[in-house]
Amino acid sequence: MASSKVGNGESGIGSRTSRLAPTDSPLPIPHSRATRIIGIDPGSQRTGVGIIDVDDGGKLVHVFHGALAVAGEATFPLRLKRIFDQLCDIIAAHQPAECGIERVFMARNADSALKLGQARGAAICAVVSRGIVVHEYAATEVKQSVVGSGRGDKAQVQHMVGVLLGLKGPLQADAADALAIAVAHAHTRASLARVSIPRTAWRRRR
Repeated sequence: MASSKVGNGESGIGSRTSRLAPTDSPLPIPHSRATRIIGIDPGSQRTGVGIIDVDDGGKLVHVFHGALAVAGEATFPLRLKRIFDQLCDIIAAHQPAECGIERVFMARNADSALKLGQARGAAICAVVSRGIVVHEYAATEVKQSVVGSGRGDKAQVQHMVGVLLGLKGPLQADAADALAIAVAHAHTRASLARVSIPRTAWRRRR
């Protein structure tokens, strides 16, 4: 069984018994109304998770990131259970208020697409079970928001996420994608707030 490692807001989350303490989550940005956002990059083998705080001025602060490694489970249903359980643990520990998740894309392999959809469903169920509204983003929307181009590659996304959040060193790909989704949601909500689109209308559109 792989060991779970938590430090400086990062977790490999490789163990079935992985538990995250609330103290892993930093205090909200001082003297500001900060919103905590969880980004999720769903996958049937690894699900990326990234959490950030954003204040009313658009300042982004890294809170947590990691990848749920579930490929070692004996059956696929157990992978889904592990995604659900560990996301519930992370949400309970860090208390995000909003969620962004990558929208389903059409994969070439039908079996892979089905498994990805089921993993995504397990992640969404974990989020909505905590009363959090889910906002969906296409991969091109996320890249456009973070890199400036919907055709950006993974290396560019990882680099820009590190720059935007002040992170040093390489980021695991799934975790970087999840943080990018959280950043994209932060940028989207800020843009909509500037043009005074009501939050209820935003939710209907997403």
